[in-house]
Amino acid sequence: MDLLQEIPWGIIAPIFIIQLILLIIALIDLSKINDTNGPKWLWALIIIFVNILGPILYFILGRKQL
Repeated sequence: MDLLQEIPWGIIAPIFIIQLILLIIALIDLSKINDTNGPKWLWALIIIFVNILGPILYFILGRKQL
């Protein structure tokens, strides 16, 4: 129980919030976009399971640029 009290929540909480916001925005964008570089199901898995880097990779590499 003492382990939870020793966690610096002031530093970790903003990282969790940023990760959650990126995840939600990336999944919404993925659902609305028609064409991606690769299958959409694969990008959904990358966004969900690769934590903070998954959504960033999607926005950099996954979206087809005009």
